[in-house]
Amino acid sequence: MRCIGCGRESDHDFKYCPYCGRAFSAEPSEKESREEIRVSPGVTFCADGKYRWKYEMSLFKNPTIFILVWKIFFFIILGIFVLANIADAVEWGSSFWEHFCQNLRFFGVFLIGMTVLSALGYLLYAAIMGGKYIVLFEMDERGVNHKQLPKQAKKARRISELTMLAGAATGNPSVAGIGINSARSEMYSEFKKVRSVKPFPRRDLIKVNERFGKNQVYASKQDFDFVLDYILSHVTILET
Repeated sequence: MRCIGCGRESDHDFKYCPYCGRAFSAEPSEKESREEIRVSPGVTFCADGKYRWKYEMSLFKNPTIFILVWKIFFFIILGIFVLANIADAVEWGSSFWEHFCQNLRFFGVFLIGMTVLSALGYLLYAAIMGGKYIVLFEMDERGVNHKQLPKQAKKARRISELTMLAGAATGNPSVAGIGINSARSEMYSEFKKVRSVKPFPRRDLIKVNERFGKNQVYASKQDFDFVLDYILSHVTILET
């Protein structure tokens, strides 16, 4: 398909031109300016060559951030569970399976308790953040940047500081580690380092994963196809 905006051809079955972002079905407009083009209802192509859009998510309706926090806790606890069973296998020998069942029951109860505490903590976080997660995205041919707005970033830093203090006071390094991680107000993914792209349209989410980093790109339903097509056309992915 040939784009009427930039004149380039694309062999991919995309709805939007991967070079300039114009919808292939769009007609040229006399009022359209090359300095700032609205390529999708919520996405603007700016004079500096970057696509920008703002995404506002309800923390009470979209569970993405809660799921992320829960996964962090789950894998920490799972790691402790595995190490505990390895130690029991060495110590108890033939009676290992009896202790394994006891450990499994404890793990299950602890997991339920952790889920309840995580939910309560998340509700507190959502209340402090005003029930919203607001972020600005910037994207060009090199990569995509996920950046919290200054007011939201300031609140997030305060929450992370309290989390780190709580972890240090209780001697819990995993809680302190979560606090350190949550202090980040920006996440940048360089397209040439991306290993996989996983879209979740129902949650307005595109996971852009590098080997040692994960970025969560949000786009509303009206902008989702454009953002996904652009990312896919600029990465050499190993997994989808």
